[in-house]
Amino acid sequence: MAPGYILALNVGSSGLKFAAYEAGTMRLLVRGEWRASAGAAIQLRLSAGTGGVAVCTTVPSLLPTGQIRLILDALTPYTETRVLMAVGHRIVHGGRCFSVPVILDNHSISKLEELSPLAPLHQPACLAMVEAVREVMPGLRQVACFDTGFHNALTPPVSRYAVPPELEADGVRRYGFHGISYQSITDQLAADPTFSPDERVVVAHLGSGASLCAMRNLRSVDTTMGFSTLEGIVMGTRPGTLDPGIMLYLMRAKRWSADQIERLLYHECGLKAVSGMTGDVEALLRSTDPRAREALDLFAFSVARHTAAVASTLGGLDRFVFTGGIGEHASPVRAMIGDRLAWLGCELSGEANDDNRREISAADSRIRVQVLETDEQAVIARATAGLVTGPTAMAADASNEHR
Repeated sequence: MAPGYILALNVGSSGLKFAAYEAGTMRLLVRGEWRASAGAAIQLRLSAGTGGVAVCTTVPSLLPTGQIRLILDALTPYTETRVLMAVGHRIVHGGRCFSVPVILDNHSISKLEELSPLAPLHQPACLAMVEAVREVMPGLRQVACFDTGFHNALTPPVSRYAVPPELEADGVRRYGFHGISYQSITDQLAADPTFSPDERVVVAHLGSGASLCAMRNLRSVDTTMGFSTLEGIVMGTRPGTLDPGIMLYLMRAKRWSADQIERLLYHECGLKAVSGMTGDVEALLRSTDPRAREALDLFAFSVARHTAAVASTLGGLDRFVFTGGIGEHASPVRAMIGDRLAWLGCELSGEANDDNRREISAADSRIRVQVLETDEQAVIARATAGLVTGPTAMAADASNEHR
């Protein structure tokens, strides 16, 4: 039998990341991503294994089926004679029905489509990629990994909103997101010989979307996102926590429709609104416009404010971890956040922070501060391999046959 490989697809709010792994060994073969480029084009970047061999091309914007075909063509020189065994997907919202990875079938896809109103920026795009794989490679097994799954163990009062019980019974509760990223960080912390399980940890996933997760024994005990991907920290184009009275005002005084409000909340708020320019932190850091600084200051304030909130759930803070695109690369933003957390005992080493080192806390900092690279694709691939190979695959297939 020809050797196989697993393909992990990670559809995000600002692009698509993917990676191919050798089945069995889970050795990385190639990773890539694409983002919007000039006009209606996308920029495709590839990096082979750990060698850093980069390929960069610009192609016309494509529908999901075209994206899948392009990815498969781009992977061919790196996967060689290996057979694609399965595709794993990041699915943002699993709701109450899905907390662990599952093999996708008609039933599960239908249930996940029902959750699209809770994550309209992500869920439809994720599921469109699932359908594209079905169209291009009929019969290939696909696995869903859920951003909400990591927070499944949240319990009251953290998991509750102060709403009538009938709404809670309908699923109006706090779910939390970015769970695949948080799983990647906990895997790294668990492998760190200096890490103690009783440490009180806050992980900051800071990217186009942003959230915090408070952890004890490497399990989620609090998080800033809740029912949808809107709550919590100020984000690129999302406002974070917002007084719901503003929505009532827009509906009653301004006669705004639900569609108008949805567009506002997901596309026209956040750093983009405050700066009047963009939600891209890299561009804001380059700008000399004072509004760019105001937007970044609000972002740092928001992260620090919510850190204090989730640290109260932990009863203190021992370690703070930056991850995500902003957390891993924007050292000035990390410095701004660190300054606002000084009262908690957080002190950064300016040199280490500027150099993007793994450890960026000063020697006398009471809180250990790290920068860890998240690898959601690796988490997705391992979960996918676990479901499509070995005895777990047989059990999953049997379960799907009886749906």
